[in-house]
Amino acid sequence: MPTELPNERALRTPGSMELDPSGGEGVAINETRKLIASDKVEGTTVFSAAGDELGTVHNFMVDKVSGQVAYVVMSFGGFLGVGESYHPLPWRALRYDRQLGGYVVDIDKSNLEAAPHYGAGEDPFVDDEYGAKVDAYYRTAPTA
Repeated sequence: MPTELPNERALRTPGSMELDPSGGEGVAINETRKLIASDKVEGTTVFSAAGDELGTVHNFMVDKVSGQVAYVVMSFGGFLGVGESYHPLPWRALRYDRQLGGYVVDIDKSNLEAAPHYGAGEDPFVDDEYGAKVDAYYRTAPTA
């Protein structure tokens, strides 16, 4: 909101959703130094701390209220989508490794197989307690 200072102008009409009325670059839709679009995250490799390939990011789950990413759902195993299982990993349990070009989670393949997971066509997140089970397994604080 303008404060009547010299040379001050409104960047956008008050109450509008217009993000860049000056005709500049606007909002990044792909990737910046610190941000990345969701479609570029999907398909990114997930590695163990030892550098072993565990799977790839299938998608991620966003908390509707906070807008924060709660879980990355990693696809694991199978061949051409057959026999594949999906493992939700708490977002805070992953870190991006620029050298590997993927996300690293501090878990090995055998522990991952024992982690909460589900198959194609299943939706365990309809159970309000499922997220707590995932968080408990990875020893992270609940995301809600």
